Amino acid sequence: MMYKSPIAAVLALALLASTGTPAVAAPSASDLKMARDFRKGHVFAALRKGLSGDYDRFVEELIALTEIAAPTFDEGRRGAAFERLLATAGLEDVHHDETGNVYGLRRGKGRGLIVVAAHLDTVFPAGRIKVERDGDTLRAPGVGDDTLGLAVLPLYARILDRANIRTDADILFVATVGEEQLGNLKGARHLVERSRYAGRITGFVGFEPARVEQVIATGVGSRRFDVHFTGPGGHSFSDFGIVNPAYALAGFLRNLSRIAIPAGTRTSFNVGIVSGGTSINAIPADVSALIDIRSDDQKAIATVEAQMRDFIAQAVREENDARSTRQGRIAAGEKLIGDRPAGKTAPDSTIVRLAAASIMAAGKAPAIDAQSTDANAAMAADIPAIVIGPGIEAGGAHSPKEWVKLNRETDIDNMATALTSIILIANAPKP
Repeated sequence: MMYKSPIAAVLALALLASTGTPAVAAPSASDLKMARDFRKGHVFAALRKGLSGDYDRFVEELIALTEIAAPTFDEGRRGAAFERLLATAGLEDVHHDETGNVYGLRRGKGRGLIVVAAHLDTVFPAGRIKVERDGDTLRAPGVGDDTLGLAVLPLYARILDRANIRTDADILFVATVGEEQLGNLKGARHLVERSRYAGRITGFVGFEPARVEQVIATGVGSRRFDVHFTGPGGHSFSDFGIVNPAYALAGFLRNLSRIAIPAGTRTSFNVGIVSGGTSINAIPADVSALIDIRSDDQKAIATVEAQMRDFIAQAVREENDARSTRQGRIAAGEKLIGDRPAGKTAPDSTIVRLAAASIMAAGKAPAIDAQSTDANAAMAADIPAIVIGPGIEAGGAHSPKEWVKLNRETDIDNMATALTSIILIANAPKP
């Protein structure tokens, strides 16, 4: 949380209401048998051998990509480097589009199109990045989220190419832009709505630095607002008694804190930044608060948003009634600065069941989770979508001390498990 003015620490607040815990994904008996048989076969052995042989190269590429800064809206240099990696991975139609997304197609039998995606951008600003390696631990801003997911994609493309695996569906590897911060899923939305592949995508598998047992099948949506209150302003002593937008903002935040969360949803709202004013002895003319509303249910977001607007209007009325308006009145407004759709992929859908089967076949217990990722855009477009991870240990996301801890044998097995999920999904009649 950030504060821009002396009043911010007093007015800032965060509230969360949550129901339930992550659900356990339950594949069918036939799904699980198929996954177990696959792990016992020669194809899986070839995949694992390929991952082992390319592991050191994967680590080198992870480091190289991490050291190319890629803030949201400025992913071009990293995108160009990633495009070069895809061009040497046995893919067709390798290119970038007008948004900055990077694409590479692995042709199967043409029975559908499965997207395998990770995002190029990080939350960190432009500047020099140097990965510090301490034994098996890599430390650098953005090394995990989502450079780790990004580096897995060309690795998987190479392994599939060398093993000469031809899936029923074509596989489209994509690096997206604008996933973080106020990017509003720019790249993922373009992919599913306006790219040359829009309308043909039958499944979406995103990669984030997730645990191997995670299957993210719920997309947490969000709406973000810059709420402003304005007034005439004046001297704190000589103009005392006139309306003060800071009081209106305080009343608004007090009421906001009492919003009842819609039942049966996992919903939160937060006041992250409060700012305004020019001096301790001046009545401010303008104050504002940045509001973040999140939920796994789009209707819940709309409900909280409607209450927020009612409280804005109420705060304006109350302040104009409470103090003098001889020099002007309080006014207010809000500006939408962030918009991510919520969505869900059913736990019993083919794409979730097969990912869960792959995890269970590896001796792990899969669990469905909820996060805000590029998969939200696919879910909103009614495309079956999940997010999984390579299963490489990572932590400190969005902090300058972000880290990835390498464990060669465990990493290879977990990456093989995630790759198995992709293959099973790409061979399914309907994800």
